[in-house]
Amino acid sequence: MDKKHTFKSIRAFIGAKDFEESRRFYKDFGFSEIVLSDNMSYFKLVDNFGFYLQNAYVKDWVDNLMLFLEVENLETFLAELKTKKLTENFSNVKLSEIVENDWGKEFFLHDPSGILWHIGNFKN
Repeated sequence: MDKKHTFKSIRAFIGAKDFEESRRFYKDFGFSEIVLSDNMSYFKLVDNFGFYLQNAYVKDWVDNLMLFLEVENLETFLAELKTKKLTENFSNVKLSEIVENDWGKEFFLHDPSGILWHIGNFKN
């Protein structure tokens, strides 16, 4: 780019097999919901870290959708997430333990629709 730009955010649009269940899941996860319409909400953690959840489901799209959330203290974040009992309170939700990679560490979380979240941090 030949101009200097100030970027404010990047936001993905994700689908939901059961929109109401996914809304509850992401609120329990810790996101704040801003309802935009009957079929779409914006979920954010802090500042401009967020995504749009749509009342739309295309199996091939959702089955292949992955998001990466980088956190500073991975072990603490996983411990806090486990206390929320997401795997017990929502259907199809899976939560892994931390795995070490050559680039850093991560764990995995599948939402109720099957969207795969990589939650991790990078080596310095």
